[in-house]
Amino acid sequence: MAATRRRRHGAITRSAIGSSAAEAFIIIAILTILITRGYLELTGYPQIGGGNLHIAHALWGGALMMLALVIGWMALGFGTRMLCVVLGGIGFGLFLDEIGKFVTKDNDYFYGPAAEIMYILVVVILVGARMVRDIRPLNAGECLASAASIAADGVARGLATRRREIGLTLVDRARELGADADEARLVGGLLVAANPASDRVHAARQWALGLIPDFFRSPRWVPVVGWLLVLGSFLGVSLGALGVALGGYFYQDDDLTVRLDGLSVPSVILLVTAVLTLGIALPAMIARRRTREVWPLRWLRNAALIFTLLNALVDFATEGFGALINLSIGLFAMAVLSYQVEVAARSTADSPDPATQPARSAC
Repeated sequence: MAATRRRRHGAITRSAIGSSAAEAFIIIAILTILITRGYLELTGYPQIGGGNLHIAHALWGGALMMLALVIGWMALGFGTRMLCVVLGGIGFGLFLDEIGKFVTKDNDYFYGPAAEIMYILVVVILVGARMVRDIRPLNAGECLASAASIAADGVARGLATRRREIGLTLVDRARELGADADEARLVGGLLVAANPASDRVHAARQWALGLIPDFFRSPRWVPVVGWLLVLGSFLGVSLGALGVALGGYFYQDDDLTVRLDGLSVPSVILLVTAVLTLGIALPAMIARRRTREVWPLRWLRNAALIFTLLNALVDFATEGFGALINLSIGLFAMAVLSYQVEVAARSTADSPDPATQPARSAC
C-alpha cells in the first residue's frame, strides 16, 4: 500500500504557482539589493544607532523573513501568500546585501566576491525553481491539489474571476490526466460555488498595462528583443572566452579602447551568464518560427531575466551606477516579453501560465 501511495503521489506535491512565487521572491530580493546599494551610495552610508551601536540592515532583513514565516503559518489565503513573498523577498535582499560582513574577519561590506556569492545563491534558487516545475509536467494529483488550494481561498474569502478560471482549468487538466472523477467534481463545485471577490492586484496590473502606448505592445518587439538577447549573449560568450584564453587583453589609442578581462571571478560569472542566456534564447528564437505555442516566449523571458538581473549584481559591484543603463534596457526587454507571454497565453488553450498569475504580480 505504501509503495502504491508513493507511486501515485511522489515525494512532494508541487504547486502550479510555486515556481512563480519563488521567482517573484528572488526578483524582489534582487531589486531590494539594488535599491539599498543605491540609497546608501546617495546618502553617504548612514548608520542606525549611536555610540558603539550599529543596527545593520541584515537584522531588519531577518526580522522581515521571520515575520513572513509567522504570517504564513498563522493565516490562509492568496493575499497572505503574496504578502509573505513580498516580505520574505525584501528581508532576504536586506540580509543578502550584507553577506560581505559575514564572510570576512573585518566585516567588509564592500568585499568584492560578495557579488559572486549573491550570484550563486540567486542562480541556485532560480534554476532550482525552474527544475522543480519543468523537469516533468504536473500530474493529476498536483493539478487537483493546486485547484483545491485555490478553492480553499474561495471558501475563506471568495474568488476573483481570474483565479476561479485558473482553478477550473487545473481541474479540467486533472481530469484529462486521470484524476478521480468524484474528487474533481467536488473541487470544481467548490470553485464554482465560491463567492465572487475583487482582484485589486490584477485590476491594477491591467490598468498599468493600459498605460503602455500601443507602439510598445506590438508583437514586432519580440523578434527585436529576442535577437538582441541572442546577439548580446553571443558577444558575451565570444569576448569572455577570448579574454580568458588570452589571459586578459588591453588596447587603447585616441579613438578606441578594448579591454578583455582574464580569468577572474567576475569574468567567469559573466561568461556563465552569457552561456546560459544564449542556450535559452537561441533555441527559443528558432522554435518561434516553427510553433505557435507559448513556451518559446516563456524561454525568452527567462533568458531576459537571467541576462538582466544576474548581470546587474556583478555590474553594480564593478561599475557602480554605470550599471543602471544596462539594467533599464534589460527591464524593458522583460516587460515586453512578459506582456507578450500573457497575450499568447490568453489566446491559446495552453495550461495556465504561472508567471502570468497574480502571484507574479508581487514584483
